[in-house]
Amino acid sequence: MINIVLFGPPGAGKGTQADLLKEKYGLNHISTGEVIRDEIRRGTPRGLAVKEVIESGKLASDEMVLGIIGEYMASHADCKGNIFDGFPRTTRQAEEFDKMLAARSESVNVMVSLDVPDEELVKRLKLRAEYSGRADDADEKVIRNRIAVYKEQTAVVADYYARQEKYVAIDGVGTIEEIFARLCTVIDRYIDRK
Repeated sequence: MINIVLFGPPGAGKGTQADLLKEKYGLNHISTGEVIRDEIRRGTPRGLAVKEVIESGKLASDEMVLGIIGEYMASHADCKGNIFDGFPRTTRQAEEFDKMLAARSESVNVMVSLDVPDEELVKRLKLRAEYSGRADDADEKVIRNRIAVYKEQTAVVADYYARQEKYVAIDGVGTIEEIFARLCTVIDRYIDRK
């Protein structure tokens, strides 16, 4: 089984690329946000606990997120592999995730980061706001704050995987097809090793 962490700031195109990778390689696309929203929609005990935390204006704890990801993986254990989008977000999550995977005799094979300049991210998110209606994509101040938070809190996860020699950065600027081709070049190297 192959486990890929798709990494990058808000607006880098992770969701778009993950969908294409899912289609090409037959992998699960695990979007943390989507999995959590599904738990909330279904009214599971974990989902209700996360909903309460989110509604109070806080972030879900590492334990909550790891529990939800662990349950999702257990219920999809027969797949060829996974693309993790939006997870892990902290070094602690990455460390605990490694332990979770090791217990299943698995590991993260590679973290691929989509590198995109800030100005391009702002442009993409404002454009996305026009068709998605997401308020957090429409306000440039909010966008720039999200990028700053990503750099401060989440980008350090790249260092964690770099120390394990599992980090690869690719140019995240270009057409969807060009970026996808760059991603496939990296992923093919890991699929060939399996």
